[in-house]
Amino acid sequence: MNETTQLPCFHTAFYCRDRSSIPVVRKFTRKALIEWGYEERAYDVLLCVTELATNALRHGVPPGRGFRVKVFLDRLEEVIRIELHDSGDGEVRVADGLPGVEDEGGRGLLLVSALADKWGVAERNPGKIVWCEFNLG
Repeated sequence: MNETTQLPCFHTAFYCRDRSSIPVVRKFTRKALIEWGYEERAYDVLLCVTELATNALRHGVPPGRGFRVKVFLDRLEEVIRIELHDSGDGEVRVADGLPGVEDEGGRGLLLVSALADKWGVAERNPGKIVWCEFNLG
């Protein structure tokens, strides 16, 4: 047997509950994609990580706390997975129907569900993990 095992690659970072964290999260994610040589879906990945981070700040991260971003690459399965871990108890739900032209929010998870191949929510104590995956193959 001469099989090679490909371990998943990942990057993780912790961010404060502050709007200025959003562009830093995008830069962190972009750097991982460039390092791994997977840029063909970069626009989709970066838009989704922006939406998930924004939702975490607005609805999931209690004052005085932060959130963790994890970016995984599974070369064997050819999947990139984004996870946002927060310690809040906010509920994750897609808005019913399309938001109106004047509405300032309600599009984030609609975009994630349209662009990502899979997405979901996992339990965490305290809080939750909101994730999305992108097939590369």
